Amino acid sequence: MRSNGQGLYLRSASLLREAVPSFNSYPFHLKAVQNLDTLVFHPKVTYIVGENGMGKSTLMEALAVALGFNPEGGTANFTFSTAATHSELHQYLRLSKSVYKPRDGFFFRAESYYNLATSIDELDSEPSTAPRIIDSYGGTSLHRQSHGESFFSAFLHRFRGNGLYIMDEPEAALSPFRQMAMLSRIHQLAGQNSQFIISTHSPILMAYPDSVIYQLTPEGIERTNLEDTEHYILMKQFVNNRERMLRELFADEE
Repeated sequence: MRSNGQGLYLRSASLLREAVPSFNSYPFHLKAVQNLDTLVFHPKVTYIVGENGMGKSTLMEALAVALGFNPEGGTANFTFSTAATHSELHQYLRLSKSVYKPRDGFFFRAESYYNLATSIDELDSEPSTAPRIIDSYGGTSLHRQSHGESFFSAFLHRFRGNGLYIMDEPEAALSPFRQMAMLSRIHQLAGQNSQFIISTHSPILMAYPDSVIYQLTPEGIERTNLEDTEHYILMKQFVNNRERMLRELFADEE
């Protein structure tokens, strides 16, 4: 079922540049959007990385909404809305899909995961003959678990394979150990015909070998390797030269 050289389910996303009303207003003024032509996705794992403010979450949100997901996260069946703050970028993306269709899908968004958990509790409290939604997440209310445990419950129980998973900063509540466990889960699901598009700041999560990494910079979007990302370089420098870097940081403060 693996495609050759292009995404398993989602092959690419292109910006309809001729339709953009202005590149001087949000979100089109972001350098990553201004320089976006066509983004080709890996059949297993594609990473979108970069500093804060580069437009990672904006791009991830636009991809998810263009695919039919709720802007605040969840499956395509979730319709809850806490605040309609998503941009119009999704209207200007052309998605190229393969002939294969995913059987499962999820937009995991760390910043609005609380809202997702609340929506599940509310839906499950309504009279229904259907199975409880929370049973697909391990059976325990996500609000009754630690932040990290509730995150991992979705990865472990709700992600079923044969799926397309869009994930925006999933490491936000995960310890380094849990991040490594998540890498193992990604590998397991990738072997079950799943495709991931992940925005992350974690060098651990970026380490999946069968992947492509796109780094958003003030100049636009560039393809890179783990060892050349700013995240990896800075973390390695800090771990190997902690005392010197602390002296420099504190000296700057003084």
